[in-house]
Amino acid sequence: MVFSDESTVAFLDSTPLFPGHVLLVPRSHHETLADLPHAEVGPMFARAQRLSALMVGVLGAEGSFVAMNNTVSQSVPHLHVHIVPRRKRDGLRGFFWPRNPYDSDEHAAQTAALLANAWNTQPPEEREK
Repeated sequence: MVFSDESTVAFLDSTPLFPGHVLLVPRSHHETLADLPHAEVGPMFARAQRLSALMVGVLGAEGSFVAMNNTVSQSVPHLHVHIVPRRKRDGLRGFFWPRNPYDSDEHAAQTAALLANAWNTQPPEEREK
């Protein structure tokens, strides 16, 4: 156990990428980030921010990797944030999946427009879930 408070729990990953790899989870059950109530997002990520800083200050890491899977590649159906200490040339190379570039600049612009349109037409109360 790394820490526990009224809304979150942080503990060492049982199969760490590197020593100090921490999982941060909300106490209340939510499967994905989209399920986490808006009021809990800020406090959860404030704790993730502090843990990522501790990787440097306490473990002597040069930085950290902060990641979350939602449904796909999520081995446990409970929201969790990975906070991993990083050092240059530690062997971890970028992301763990192949890159799939856009077919063209137009394809990228169309994709951005789809997302922007959905964001802009969504009612404000939906944006804050």
